[in-house]
Amino acid sequence: MGKIGVQIAETDITQPAIGSKTKIKSELSPIQRIIRDKWLYILLLPGLAYFIVFKYLPMWGIVIAFQDYSPFTGVLGSKWVGFDNFIDFFKNPDFFRLLKNTAIFAVLNLVFFFPAPIILSILLNELRVDSYKRVVQTFIYVPHFMSWVIIASITYIFFTTSGGIMNEIVSHIYGKQIDFLSSPNWFRPLIMLQIIWKETGWGTVIFLAALTSVDKEQYEAAIVDGAGRFRRLWHVTLPAIRSTIIVMLILQLGRFLDTGFQQIYLMSNSLNRGVADVFDTYVYFVGITQGAYSYSTAVGLFKSVIGIILVLGSNKLAKKMGEEGIF
Repeated sequence: MGKIGVQIAETDITQPAIGSKTKIKSELSPIQRIIRDKWLYILLLPGLAYFIVFKYLPMWGIVIAFQDYSPFTGVLGSKWVGFDNFIDFFKNPDFFRLLKNTAIFAVLNLVFFFPAPIILSILLNELRVDSYKRVVQTFIYVPHFMSWVIIASITYIFFTTSGGIMNEIVSHIYGKQIDFLSSPNWFRPLIMLQIIWKETGWGTVIFLAALTSVDKEQYEAAIVDGAGRFRRLWHVTLPAIRSTIIVMLILQLGRFLDTGFQQIYLMSNSLNRGVADVFDTYVYFVGITQGAYSYSTAVGLFKSVIGIILVLGSNKLAKKMGEEGIF
């Protein structure tokens, strides 16, 4: 009884001390917390400065979408025209052609490119030899760090009619060459092949990280229950990374109309321009080469609004389906 009493007394004495420390921490003001964690906030400054300078301050330029902007009078001195630039854009005969081409590329990205990193991540996760797995990961990451100029040059070397490797093979098999680079029918397949080859490996980073959190005991329980490799994939692996897939899908929808200027511009020419013209290249030709700054800004703002609507709508739909979403 004496020992039990001493233990109870020690517990009663120590509890207020812990509570008092918690109370002291909770009473710290925001300024005191910043002073206490000053080095963490100093590390935050470069990233914060980047987003302020390159992401938030340029948003002021959206104003010129509602103006007849002139570089000589500036933003404050330009004439306000309201939604005239948007009306002109929607009435433009090129609008539906641009929307069609951009939407086709966006759908192709969702159908072919988006699942590619997921499938590749699952295949890499099934490898049991760690050294071989690391080598494969290194090789599939490399294309991501190549510029689109290099990718376009490699494509030209492979598919040109002037000694291209693929055309040489086609010529030996069919007896004639195919003009891959100028044919409108081959433009979209080439673009998708480039995207898949360049970005699929880098896209596996997030999904491989999600796969590491899968409980190994679930696989063992599935094996005991007689589940084969496909059943384990369907009932254990995919449900475990479902939330990650949903978040990445929502973010992908936010970039639905962003087809990428550099790649399309480098691969397009006068013969395939009918299927190559998208919003990104249109903004360049109209805004930069023709000096229609307000009009091109309106086109870019239209893209951004569609992206926001898709993100908000897909996030709300994900929550209704029981997923967490992104916010």
